[in-house]
Amino acid sequence: MPNLPQISEAEHEVMKIIWKHAPINTNQVVEHLADSGWSPKTIQTMLLRLVKKGALGKEKQGRVFVYAPLVQENEYRTNASRNFLNRFYDGALGSMVLNFIKQNQLSDDEMRELRQILNGNRSEDPDRKGPGHD
Repeated sequence: MPNLPQISEAEHEVMKIIWKHAPINTNQVVEHLADSGWSPKTIQTMLLRLVKKGALGKEKQGRVFVYAPLVQENEYRTNASRNFLNRFYDGALGSMVLNFIKQNQLSDDEMRELRQILNGNRSEDPDRKGPGHD
């Protein structure tokens, strides 16, 4: 996996908008983040940081900059998940899941989904029942 840039929580919020709406210009990013409480200047600063970190590409179109991700969302999510596991659970997924179960932090639906995954009955359609579950 390539070396991905480290981005802050706030920068991640900006990236979620870019991943969903790319290509997108500065004004559109500001519009999408209107409820965040951040000023347009703050959002522009985060966009510039993300460009410097190599997470975003930018191109001038007329009087505005248009942004597109240089890092794919699934790639970033996989890397962030792996870093989280390594940092808090020494890379052991089982330890993390056991911790969530012991702390009662999984809902009944999440427990049901986990059982389906472990039984190999997970499907793309959540309404579809696996064998023997009719």
